[in-house]
Amino acid sequence: MTTWHGCKNILVIRADNTGDVLMSSPAIRALKDSFNCRITLLTSTDTSEVVSLLPMVDETIAVDLPWVKLKANHATHIVEKLVSQLKVASFDACVIFTVYSQSPLPAAMLAWMAGIPRRLAYCRENPYELLNDWIPEKEPYELIKPQVERDLDLVERVGAVAKEKKITVAIKENAISSVRIKLEALGINLSKPFIVLHPGVSEEKRQFPEEKWEELAKEMLKLLDTQIVFSGSDSESSITNRLKDRVKDNSFSTGGLFRIDEFAALLQMSKLVISVNTATVHLATAVETPLVVLYAQTNPQHHPWMGNARVLEYSIDEQIKSKNEVIRYVDRKYYADYLPLPSVNDIMQAVLSMW
Repeated sequence: MTTWHGCKNILVIRADNTGDVLMSSPAIRALKDSFNCRITLLTSTDTSEVVSLLPMVDETIAVDLPWVKLKANHATHIVEKLVSQLKVASFDACVIFTVYSQSPLPAAMLAWMAGIPRRLAYCRENPYELLNDWIPEKEPYELIKPQVERDLDLVERVGAVAKEKKITVAIKENAISSVRIKLEALGINLSKPFIVLHPGVSEEKRQFPEEKWEELAKEMLKLLDTQIVFSGSDSESSITNRLKDRVKDNSFSTGGLFRIDEFAALLQMSKLVISVNTATVHLATAVETPLVVLYAQTNPQHHPWMGNARVLEYSIDEQIKSKNEVIRYVDRKYYADYLPLPSVNDIMQAVLSMW
């Protein structure tokens, strides 16, 4: 087995969304702990904020790459500039984290052009010189691993062994204080429990109907002595505001109110989180808050990792399913049977089992 014990300056490429970086963080921590090295994370601009919660990352390069599904417009000079930046950094090695439906080769080409001598990833085809440490890609045709386990297995290939396999985050006290101030300003009674409902999604196919969120919130307020906090990003504030206006008493809209570290603190303070399958799920798991996940059947490897969670799956409409043939294979094999949306009664049963 090749080992990287002499590597002291490692680049990690995970250029996707916040949830992806959180799921890769146990493997990044294993690199840090095993090699006592400097870690630089190359990730997307929207995701870079989450690094404030990950003390194992020493530096961040935030850039939106043209082979990743993001909202940014791309130009060739951005990649050319990035290659120059990576050359100057003189990295000893590079790890490329992917899901099984992604190719590591564009990122591998980037690392190769930057002269990074050791390059590690899963790969479906022979990468020849682009990757000199690699694992043949067997997912999803032979097996599907949880994403955290997949990433841990990748770095173990070069000698990085995890002391702790959970997703963890570091929340500073000032973030907790800031959340308390903001919640009290909204009129939330911090001596009473509250439940966070997170309706926002990064992809349309993961949406859970807005009217169902409203119905669920009203039912919880009727049956439980609690308050409802609707959470979301700034772009999702219109949804959280609408839901707050419809649910009325003891409900609060916080769309766009919190930084990522404050949002993690909010989840830590809440008695329960209910969310679609998005980064919120992995943050709630990291802060050990009980969780109900309304899980559109898209990525079976992204279930909550080592957390106290109830997962309620449902099918997605054929018209909005991915066109990626690897994902379509998974859909045909694992999601052939139609599952209706969880009813409010189904969700309430899950909530009551955790209350």
